[in-house]
Amino acid sequence: MFKGHPKGLISAALSNMGERFGYYIMNAVLVLFLCSKFGLSDATAAIIYSCFYCGIYILSLVGGIIADRTQNYKGTIQAGLVTMATGYILLAIPITATDANQAWLLPLTCFALLMIAFGNGLFKGNLQAIVGQLYDNFEAEEAKKGEEALKLAKDKRDSGFQIFYVFINVGGLIAPFVAPLIRSWWLKVNGFIYNAKLPALCHEQLNGTLSGDKLANYNELSASAVVEAGTAFEPTAYLEIFNQGVHFSFIASVLAMLISLTIFLCTKKKLPTPAKKVAAESVGYTAEEKLAMAKEIKQRLYALFAVLGIAIFFWFSFHQNGASFSLFARDFMDTSKVAPEFLQAINPFFVIVLTPVIMGFFDMLARK
Repeated sequence: MFKGHPKGLISAALSNMGERFGYYIMNAVLVLFLCSKFGLSDATAAIIYSCFYCGIYILSLVGGIIADRTQNYKGTIQAGLVTMATGYILLAIPITATDANQAWLLPLTCFALLMIAFGNGLFKGNLQAIVGQLYDNFEAEEAKKGEEALKLAKDKRDSGFQIFYVFINVGGLIAPFVAPLIRSWWLKVNGFIYNAKLPALCHEQLNGTLSGDKLANYNELSASAVVEAGTAFEPTAYLEIFNQGVHFSFIASVLAMLISLTIFLCTKKKLPTPAKKVAAESVGYTAEEKLAMAKEIKQRLYALFAVLGIAIFFWFSFHQNGASFSLFARDFMDTSKVAPEFLQAINPFFVIVLTPVIMGFFDMLARK
């Protein structure tokens, strides 16, 4: 699988794997965490989730501009990891939300999310640029050996990025299991049993808005949510312990960031810095040449926007996994057996399993 690829690929992939671990924990728990901690409606929590992921993509442009202007890609990547770790540290502090502190605690949580998004913007695209430079350098070296060697080197680029993506999804496969397991363990230590539907009902009970079927459902679920039968159920205590368990899962994200940072610092000398693009010399063209070039540029732009259109709707639907998918699982699945967050492992599982199959298929086509 790794045969014939540049040596820096594995270290770059491992550096990215830890960061993706924290990212996928966030993807699995964010909407449900905002609802359980602050008593937000599903719609409000989904808006914060959407702004967070929008920030990740937009701030990648900022991270790219900073690295390009400073030509300090490695320093920008390090700053991104430190910034993300700081954001996760803020989220890991187990402060109980109350009416008295919600006015500043929710903005602090959103600020922590902004730090994570900004750190991701500094990190993600620039590390991928370094991987791209690995293959640029690899192809340049192989070109010295002849056309056949160069052709083989160019064929390695796509499979290299697929390997890189598999490592990302290893972190993504593990992460969705971490938060639910820590939360369930912490609840059990404190005499409670996990139930995904209880936090919303607890908030309504504390607000005095429960009645009818919802009140009956609350009474039934709360009675079964204590380890010792007959023990009185206290909604405030349950919410506090429930959310502390999620806070502790962010500590795992901090550790993952530190592992990524350590790997990157230990291997960065072996990684290349993306080459600065040299401005092309001004060339004069005839009117006919300009018309031909303009036509070709328009065709390429049409193709580009067609691809972008497909990508936009793909990610538009894909990122429902952390919002609509999680809420659906919470409300319509038996969460005593399968935590809603576990479903976030389905996508990375299939990426890991199917990537070698796809690589083998395209290798077969290339040989033909």
